[in-house]
Amino acid sequence: MPRKSEARRSQTAGSGSSSDHVVNVEMPDGSSDGIGFCIFKVPQILAKIDQKAYQPNTVPIGPYHHRKRQFRKIQEHKRRFFTDLLNRTNQGRNNLKHFAEALQPMEKKVRKCYSEVSEVLAFKGDELIEMMVLDGCFIIELFCKYSRKLAGDANPGDDPLLTEPWVLPFLMRDLAKLENQIPWFILERLFGLTLGSWNESHPSLPDLALSFFNRVLQRPKKVLKKYSDWDGDGKHLLNFLRLTYDPDSPETEQRQKKFLRVIQPASKLHQAGIKFKPTHCDSFMDVKFSNGVLEIPVLKFDDFMSSLFLNFIAFEQCHRGSSKHVTTYATFMACLLNTPADAGLLCDRNIIERYFGTDEKIAHFFSNIGKDVVFDIHKNYLCQVFEGVNTYNEQDWRVHWASFKNTYFNTRWSLISAVAAFILLALATIQSFFAVYAYYRPPSSSNSNPNH
Repeated sequence: MPRKSEARRSQTAGSGSSSDHVVNVEMPDGSSDGIGFCIFKVPQILAKIDQKAYQPNTVPIGPYHHRKRQFRKIQEHKRRFFTDLLNRTNQGRNNLKHFAEALQPMEKKVRKCYSEVSEVLAFKGDELIEMMVLDGCFIIELFCKYSRKLAGDANPGDDPLLTEPWVLPFLMRDLAKLENQIPWFILERLFGLTLGSWNESHPSLPDLALSFFNRVLQRPKKVLKKYSDWDGDGKHLLNFLRLTYDPDSPETEQRQKKFLRVIQPASKLHQAGIKFKPTHCDSFMDVKFSNGVLEIPVLKFDDFMSSLFLNFIAFEQCHRGSSKHVTTYATFMACLLNTPADAGLLCDRNIIERYFGTDEKIAHFFSNIGKDVVFDIHKNYLCQVFEGVNTYNEQDWRVHWASFKNTYFNTRWSLISAVAAFILLALATIQSFFAVYAYYRPPSSSNSNPNH
């Protein structure tokens, strides 16, 4: 009997429709082309997994949560960070108005980035641009303060946002939430107006961003260096992080094939003889399959990574032009992790490093994020893996042998039972043989007594 989540993914893939997940809002000019949108309010069908995962807890960035009363205090810190940034770059003579004038020509472009048009229209032009300046400079100065702290150039006591142990993790999580973004081109422009014109030897914006988040992501230095001079269109900070995880395998479109479908859970694949091997790659999505071995990069599962997953997927589901790499990976993991036993198996193989929760929580998490997303089995970067695993699972003779071994030789007692049954069968066969042999070849009669 197929699992409910598997059936739903198959139906979604077959329909090819994403109308339930892609935000399609009428633009003021009457057009309904939402391709330009890149910052979204998360649709309810996705938000029901965990509403808090998409909304800020400590600092609001952009218009969606700007006017909430609980964030009044942090607005004071934004102005302080703005002043600190100007003083450190010897631009103390400039003020907020100077930067607002530099960003004013971008107002129309900024508005087109947000899907919730009515919420953005609630802000007048000057108010919206001032928000962009303060939020953007806050992000840049936060990155700089953290970078100097890492280098030992700053006294941790200088700033309360960096000294309270609980604050920094929440700030990192808030800055990687879909509803809490400002356009990447605003960050680039402000970076050029401040640090870019002040010191050419200063780390780049991508370098500062990756170093900041690396406190929790802990990626190799070669990965950070790879993107230090990145100059692509990041859309916003969340999407920039997502792009740095793009796997080596591109998205490919495949025709209908017999074995191109979702795969069995990890425990069933294990019983069929497929081996699970942890690998260390630049991206956690670089999954490979060859000769019965499924190579899966090690995944550190913690609060930050689970939040990042949800927001990556929400962006991919909402943005029409985005690749669907994280969605594909989440569907792949949802197939593998159908039960707590499946999660335990991958943890035992050191593929999942569990930093919170139980096997049941991990299985529940991936099952939830995999069931209500638009996923096309015929167009994704793991097509060859899905097809390869299913082909191996159903055609290779070693799979049937492995299934036989798991059934009859999985434990010591099953082995003893199988051996005893074999011995009994052998003895019964021997007994039957001699009975038949005696019937057809009866022993000759003994010679009569000569005295008779």
